[in-house]
Amino acid sequence: MIENDRPLRVMFLQTSMPVGGAEVLLVNLVRGLDRRRFAPEIVCLKEPGPLGEEIARELPVHSGLLKSKYDAAVLFRLSDLMRSRQADAVVTVGAGDKMFWGRLAARLAGVPVVASALHSTGWPDGVGRLNRMLTPLTDAFIACAKPHGVHLVEGERFPAEKVHVIPNGVDTDRFAPVPDPVAARAAVGVGPTAPVVGILAALRPEKNHEMFLEAARRVRGEISDARFLIIGDGPRRGELESLRARLDLNDAVTFLGSRADIPEVLGAIDVLALTSHNEANPVSILEAMSCGKPVVATDVGSVGETVIPGQTGALCPAGDAAAFAAAVLELLDNPLHAKQLGAAGRELVVSDWSLQAMVSGYEGLLEDLVQQKTGREPVRVAAPEPVLELQNSHS
Repeated sequence: MIENDRPLRVMFLQTSMPVGGAEVLLVNLVRGLDRRRFAPEIVCLKEPGPLGEEIARELPVHSGLLKSKYDAAVLFRLSDLMRSRQADAVVTVGAGDKMFWGRLAARLAGVPVVASALHSTGWPDGVGRLNRMLTPLTDAFIACAKPHGVHLVEGERFPAEKVHVIPNGVDTDRFAPVPDPVAARAAVGVGPTAPVVGILAALRPEKNHEMFLEAARRVRGEISDARFLIIGDGPRRGELESLRARLDLNDAVTFLGSRADIPEVLGAIDVLALTSHNEANPVSILEAMSCGKPVVATDVGSVGETVIPGQTGALCPAGDAAAFAAAVLELLDNPLHAKQLGAAGRELVVSDWSLQAMVSGYEGLLEDLVQQKTGREPVRVAAPEPVLELQNSHS
């Protein structure tokens, strides 16, 4: 075996780093990697975005490599960068252009290990034919839950021996029940007794906020003082605010935008909603469950791994606003049962979905792959360093 006396240089490749679930996971991951064993860097094909700018204060962030949609020269810019940084491993995050150009460039640059971490089960982040053609160039495909791993094998047709499951994780110390729910409610303009439903998601089409607003209209028809919080931001905010007005919900629905105090905001709600068309393993429901909140979600992707009907929340068919509203009403009408579901959800997340477990999974996989490909042994250290958690997130 070849002795390794320096940290592994790992480059994580994204298109950009707006505030979103996959991006927050990436920031938390690179912050958590043991610096005695890993030297992480982030590459953004386009602009760094707010999270890229934030993490650039802590580690190298490269951006602006893709000049236009059909800029094939990005291949050579990327490969030159990877070669100059002497990357030991490249991990593309998500499907699309970064998955395609990143893997090609890594092989052109002679990077020993090439992996792809995926966080979706379909539109708008499907893998696609061109990316599947590069499967022989890829050492590992990383799924974020067991059912997601099955999807990558059966749906995307990746070789089973190349698919590795590393569950998403959250900081269960930071995401915990708040000591003063009344103060948390007051901070977001909600009274102490009003039933509150929240959704924590970037304002993107696949999150289906239209269904959340339609369900809010139905719930409001039964519980006149119910309030609804939309946590997150994105390009669809204007049209969703217009829909709120058309549904006569201006006094019931509040758009909070991106927040740095997500645990406190979650402390203000009674139920978290997830109305997505598709998901893999969304961080928002893990965060809410870690805060002791029950979840009503669409039955998509790997959501059923954590939202277990009758145990931690309720599942509904995607697109069925009537069933969704009925499930929310059942929990709002039975607050004691809702609290029991929330407590069970926190126990599940603490047991199986911690941030440290996710970080350790990536550390072990990357070290194993580099050792297999190059013969270099991992750096030996006495004990892991503590994981730092990003202070701003939504999925």
